[in-house]
Amino acid sequence: MRKEYDLKKLKLRPNPYAAKLKKSVTIRLDTDVIDYFKRLAAKANVPYQTLVNDFLRSCKEENLAPKTVWKKSS
Repeated sequence: MRKEYDLKKLKLRPNPYAAKLKKSVTIRLDTDVIDYFKRLAAKANVPYQTLVNDFLRSCKEENLAPKTVWKKSS
């Protein structure tokens, strides 16, 4: 191993994987939903966050839209 390296000779190029990087977000999910995905993830032996991401990706690819019904406040 060298004592010093000349970084000026280093040829930098863009990261080819940069477009595929994931972004960390904060999201509020109901406890029962988290528990459901954790159980599924344990059976599949994958992290539950990966399973949630795969599910959401599948929804995006199928162009599915949520059927949200907002409760009226009294």
